[in-house]
Amino acid sequence: MNEAILSGLLESGTDPADVVATVRRAERAAELAERHHGVTAIAGEEEPDNNKQATKGSGVVILGVKPVGITELAREISSSLSPTTVVVSVAAAVSIAQLEAALPAGQPVIRSMPNTPAKLGRGVVSVSPGTNCTAEQLQRVKDVLHGAGTVVEVPEEQVDALSAISGSGPAYAFYLAEAMAAAGRELGLDPDLSLLLARETVAGAGFMLAEPGADPSALRKAVTSPNGTTERAIATFDERGLPAIIAAGARAAAERAAEITRQLG
Repeated sequence: MNEAILSGLLESGTDPADVVATVRRAERAAELAERHHGVTAIAGEEEPDNNKQATKGSGVVILGVKPVGITELAREISSSLSPTTVVVSVAAAVSIAQLEAALPAGQPVIRSMPNTPAKLGRGVVSVSPGTNCTAEQLQRVKDVLHGAGTVVEVPEEQVDALSAISGSGPAYAFYLAEAMAAAGRELGLDPDLSLLLARETVAGAGFMLAEPGADPSALRKAVTSPNGTTERAIATFDERGLPAIIAAGARAAAERAAEITRQLG
């Protein structure tokens, strides 16, 4: 996810010289520096204070470790932050209150939830400002994240629901492609051909949905001729309760996010 955001930033025209990335291993640092020419990458195994080095003098700091490590990382970099540095967390289930409690009093904080298509500049990235974040600071972070895709502002209480749709959503689309490929094999198609058909069909439908003003319901109806083959398939999906299954899965994802927040304290 972190490299997806980085790729989006650079694709949008951000000067690589303005970006410092921290990683654990020297091998990974070298890989990043080679792949994203001009970006500074500092490995913790070579320079243990790499996170403090990166945050010192930075206007925006993006924290991208796993949820369980976010508050520890926030405490680690606290002494290196300027009072005006905006700290952005992209970790699922870590609340603004938890992040603010681990940082100096008054530190501007934004909670964000991106998804993996950000790597292609086609992601969805949410932003939820904390207590001390000004409108100008929020806009600055929106501008920084814009290269990763569509940026939406939501109140924090809606982040779990958003995560269940856009955060986990790419996996749902991949799951659909898997199921379509399996169905093709059952119908007698060559496995490689079946996978190709499923992959290109889901990707192509995604491009159609990306058109300005695209309505998934209208697009579906345009393909569904009365008493035709597609209508029979959609009717079967409805009879088997597919919409309810998807809703239940999204609800389970949102509930799990809330559960992780509680576990993190």
